[in-house]
Amino acid sequence: MVGNPLRDPQDRRLPRIAGPCGMVLFGVTGDLSRKKVMPAIYDLANRGLLPPGFSLVGFARRDWAHQDFAQIVHDSVRQHARTEFREEVWQQLAEGFRFVPGDFSDDLAFEGLRRTIEELDVVRGTGGNHAFYLSIPPRFFGEVVQQLQEHGLVDHREGSWRRVVVEKPFGHDLESARELNDIIGQVFPSGSVFRIDHYLGKETVQNILAMRFANAMFEPLWNANYVDHVQITMAEDIGIGGRAGYYDGIGAARDVIQNHLMQLMALVAMEEPPSFDAENLRQEKLKVLSSVSLPNRLDLHTARGQYAPGWAGGIKVPGYLEEDGIPRTSTTETFAAIRLDIDNRRWAGVPFYLRAGKRLGRRVTEVAVVFKGAPHLPFAKAATEDLTQNAFVIRVQPDEGLTVRFGSKVPGTAMEIRDVSMDFAYGGSFTEASPEAYERLILDVLLGDPPLFPRHEEVELSWRILDPILNHWARKGRPDAYESGTWGPHSADLMLARDGRTWRRP
Repeated sequence: MVGNPLRDPQDRRLPRIAGPCGMVLFGVTGDLSRKKVMPAIYDLANRGLLPPGFSLVGFARRDWAHQDFAQIVHDSVRQHARTEFREEVWQQLAEGFRFVPGDFSDDLAFEGLRRTIEELDVVRGTGGNHAFYLSIPPRFFGEVVQQLQEHGLVDHREGSWRRVVVEKPFGHDLESARELNDIIGQVFPSGSVFRIDHYLGKETVQNILAMRFANAMFEPLWNANYVDHVQITMAEDIGIGGRAGYYDGIGAARDVIQNHLMQLMALVAMEEPPSFDAENLRQEKLKVLSSVSLPNRLDLHTARGQYAPGWAGGIKVPGYLEEDGIPRTSTTETFAAIRLDIDNRRWAGVPFYLRAGKRLGRRVTEVAVVFKGAPHLPFAKAATEDLTQNAFVIRVQPDEGLTVRFGSKVPGTAMEIRDVSMDFAYGGSFTEASPEAYERLILDVLLGDPPLFPRHEEVELSWRILDPILNHWARKGRPDAYESGTWGPHSADLMLARDGRTWRRP
C-alpha cells in the first residue's frame, strides 16, 4: 500500500495514491457498508492506492470489541470484494481497524471517537486527515454532524483536513434538500462535503465525457439539427426486496430520477468545459439543469405505475401491494417516466425522456441518442420498411459499452436496407477490469478531488424540476398498474405516442 511520494501527478503510468488519512464509517451494520463501502476500501488497499497507515473506525450501537468489527469487515470483504483476497494486504489494513460503540445522541461515544482519532494520528500516522462517511438515513445527518462539531471532531490543524460523505437521498423535495444543505453547511464548508451518486463513478458514465469531447465524429451531430430525442432508462427486473421501509413513500422518481438520471442527462447535454476540473464540470451541468423546462400538460407528458403480480425470470412474483411491509393503500410509484425540455440553442425542440422502474423486462441502464431520419431516401418504399432511426446508445450496465445503430444493405440482388449495429464492449477491448464505482468515489474523497460529486446547487435544481411533477401526481391518486416482467404501464407508451415516438425495448 506504499506509494512513491516523488511521483509526478501528470504521469499516467502511476495511479493517484491517497496520502495519510483515515475514515470513520457510521452505519457499519447496513447493507451499503457491508456490500459496497467495506469491500471497496479493501479493493483500494489491494490495488496499492491507500497509504500504509490507513485507518477505518466503525461507529454503531453494538457491543463490539475492535476484533468483532474486524471480523465484520473480513466477512464483507470475502463475500463482496472485486479483487482477490490477499492475507498480507488484509493484515496491514486490519491493524488500522477500530470500533466505537454508541448511538448518535451519546456524548460519551463521540468523546470516545475523538480520543480514538487522536490515537490513530499518533500510532498510524493519519496526520489529522479524516473523512466521516454517513451511511445512515438522512434524518440522522443533522444530529451526527452537530455532534461532530460539538466534540471538536471537525476541527483540524493547518495542513490537514476533515470531510463528510453523505449518501442519497438528498432530501425528499426542494425544501427538505435546502434544510439538509443548511444543516451540513453550518458545520462543513462546501468543498468538504461529498455527496455520493455512485452512478457518476461508473466507467461508462465517465466515458460519456471522453466519447463526446475526445472524438471529432460525434460532437458535430450532438445538437437539435440532427438529434430527434434522447431516452435515458434505468430498468430493474427485481422488486423492492427487503427495502419496504425505505422505498415506500419514496418511489422511483425520488429514488433514481432526481439524482442518477438527471445527472446522466446533464452529462449528455452539457457544453464542453474548459477543463475537467470540478468547478468547470459543475458550471456546465448547472447551465443544463437551469435550462430545463417542463411540458405544459404534465398529465400528457408524464406517467407513473405500480407493478402488479406477474412473471419475472420464469418465476411468479407478487405485486407491489403484496410485498411484505407495504400498506395495501400505498400510492408509491415503482415506475416513473417524464419528459423534460432543455431551452438552449443546442437542444431546443429535442425532448429528453427519462424513465425508471422495478419489475421491468430486464435489468439495464442506458442512454439512447436517437437521430432524425435522413431528409431524403432515394430508395423504393419497400426497401426501407425495416429501417428505423439511427441511434447512439451508451450502455451503463450491465454489459458496459457503446452501440451505434445504422442502416446497411442486406446481401443479395435486391436493394433492401435493415438496421445493423456496431458494438464496443469494455470487457472485449480492455484487459483490466473496471473498478467498482465506490472504489473510484472513496478514493476521490480521500484525495479531495470532487469532479464526480454533485454540489448542493445541482441537488436543489434537480428538486426544482421534479417537485411540480410529484405534486401533480399527488393530486391524481393511484398509479397505473402494470404486470411484472413488462415494460411499464400503458400510459407510458401513450406518453411517447402523443409525440409520434416509441420507447426502446433494450
